[in-house]
Amino acid sequence: MSAVSILNALLHFGSVVMLAVGALLPIVDPLGGAPIYLAMTASLTSVERSRMAKAVAINSFLLLVASALIGAYVLDFFGLSIPSVQVAGGIVVCMIAWSLLNSPNSPPALDRNSPQTARPDDLSQRAFYPMTMPLTVGPGSISVALTLGANPPLGFRSLLLTALAHAVGILLVALGVYLCYRYAERILRKLGATGTSVVVRLSAFILLCIGVQICWNGVHGLIVSGFPSSSS
Repeated sequence: MSAVSILNALLHFGSVVMLAVGALLPIVDPLGGAPIYLAMTASLTSVERSRMAKAVAINSFLLLVASALIGAYVLDFFGLSIPSVQVAGGIVVCMIAWSLLNSPNSPPALDRNSPQTARPDDLSQRAFYPMTMPLTVGPGSISVALTLGANPPLGFRSLLLTALAHAVGILLVALGVYLCYRYAERILRKLGATGTSVVVRLSAFILLCIGVQICWNGVHGLIVSGFPSSSS
């Protein structure tokens, strides 16, 4: 293999990695989700919250990789469409956002004297639902991951390199999730109790709007697929 071929392969690999990061990072939005994460882990200690941040990052990586590599085949096996996933996931996101928006007006765990200790099983369950899915990796990011892997290239080598590039890009996104969630308390502590409460409410409202938009995208997709426009 010549140097030019190796350079072209590296450039293609890097472009696929950056495509995965650029497509997924704005939707996952770990920095915007940090206040929600801190609010929903208010009863945990700092050590438990750090452990959960690591678990959420790992779960997010595995879920996005699975969606990119085999998600389309799973949907085809069950006869499901992406719009149906968007409708169901959007409803769940709206429910969680509404509960956060109407939660008691108390700052999320900036100063606690006697935090409660949670069991490891409870932490593992909460790390996946609802912290990983749908709050971190929701229907929108799953749809994007499915789209990334929807058209695999021809040839085993190209397929392997593309899959590896997607995995590296998703790993960078998961690393961003870990850093933002791991240091969410330190970031929001500088805002103070009032500022943190405002950020949490705004984040919950934005999350509600995102859930409505995801649900509407799914409904629109179902309507379009059910009533295709006839050509004249």
